[in-house]
Amino acid sequence: MAILTLEEVKTWLRVDGDDEDALIGMLVGAAETYLHNAVDVEFDGTNQLAKLYCLVLCADWYENRDLIGSQPSDKVRFTIQSMLAQLQHAYSPPDEEDAL
Repeated sequence: MAILTLEEVKTWLRVDGDDEDALIGMLVGAAETYLHNAVDVEFDGTNQLAKLYCLVLCADWYENRDLIGSQPSDKVRFTIQSMLAQLQHAYSPPDEEDAL
């Protein structure tokens, strides 16, 4: 399930027009995958903290495109780490026993 819509991210980034839709869409997919890999939980658009986490990642990656692949910028590093810790500890993947 998707956490963000393209329009939500474009509004967050203050991007008008459709010129960068492919790039923004790729960032959205990467942010949602990053979160899923870190927490191993499927979030959807109803979890506001997951949405904000992905929006912050997308904004940092969009604004610092030349630095993608490096650590998040110093401005957002603490915010991202704090939100990810909360998401990791507040939500846990289903127990294997529950799946049986």
